Amino acid sequence: MTTGSRSGGLRSTRRGFLAAGAILPLVGCLDGSADSVSVLSAGSLARTFEEYVGPAFHDETGIEVRGEYYGTNAVMRMVEDRTKHPDVIVSADATLLRDRLYEDVTDWDVEFATNSVGIGYNDETTFGQRLEKGEPWYEVALDTDDGDLTIADPNLDPLGYRAVQAFELAEAEYGLDGFREAMLERVYREPEEPQIMAGVESGGRAGAIVYRNMAVDHDVPYRDFDDAYNFSDPERNAHYATAEFTTDEEGYTAEGRAVVYNATVNDEADEPAAGRRLVNFLAHTPDVLEAAGLTVPDGMPVSEGDLPEGLEL
Repeated sequence: MTTGSRSGGLRSTRRGFLAAGAILPLVGCLDGSADSVSVLSAGSLARTFEEYVGPAFHDETGIEVRGEYYGTNAVMRMVEDRTKHPDVIVSADATLLRDRLYEDVTDWDVEFATNSVGIGYNDETTFGQRLEKGEPWYEVALDTDDGDLTIADPNLDPLGYRAVQAFELAEAEYGLDGFREAMLERVYREPEEPQIMAGVESGGRAGAIVYRNMAVDHDVPYRDFDDAYNFSDPERNAHYATAEFTTDEEGYTAEGRAVVYNATVNDEADEPAAGRRLVNFLAHTPDVLEAAGLTVPDGMPVSEGDLPEGLEL
């Protein structure tokens, strides 16, 4: 996991925080009288915020969470060009947020959860029925018609480029010559990440490459990819990094890396105190996140950069 590379390299963990006997510090600059806080987040967390984090945070603080959800690359671009002006920014790729927003928008963030990548599918389709019988997903995928499988747009979203990287790593893992390119010729690229499961639920599409929590959100069957390419384990980052993807418009090259969600507060936030309070809430309510289908390892939360006064993990 990335540590200590910027702004003095502060690194903290929930384990150390809990050892100090604290639960959820809301001191000093975290206090505020805002009625709401705005969030611009990775689309994979839409239901996490709308159905879990938002209600729980409101119950705890009386502050309403107003969220908008897009692919993380799009989120970064909207913040950079000031198309959107959120208080809190949440990324599905911790490194992407640091590469794009540090120095100009923020100089710190908090990692609060992880996830894994696999296939959410409709079990009434031929594709789904074959998966249910235990056939290797990559063999079944090669038999699908064009557009039957969906991935997020890799130029807009880490979920999309992780799908492409998973195809590449699976090709190497199983000796499937040309598998990555064959899959890219078949899949439908969904530009709106929050909509990626809609076609699967309706049966219009057989399956989609998604994060585990998205399948949980929509109550559809899910098969996790093998550990070698499900991006769930930070200790495998060197292996994941053997697959890369470069976006078309911005030319950003993303190495394969574990799924790590992080959050920060915009330097230009309208409600910075409420924003810090929400980040603090994400860092210290793992039960809420796990109920939404995310994973919170023992080592989280982890901070990068110099945290604002009062927001100490």
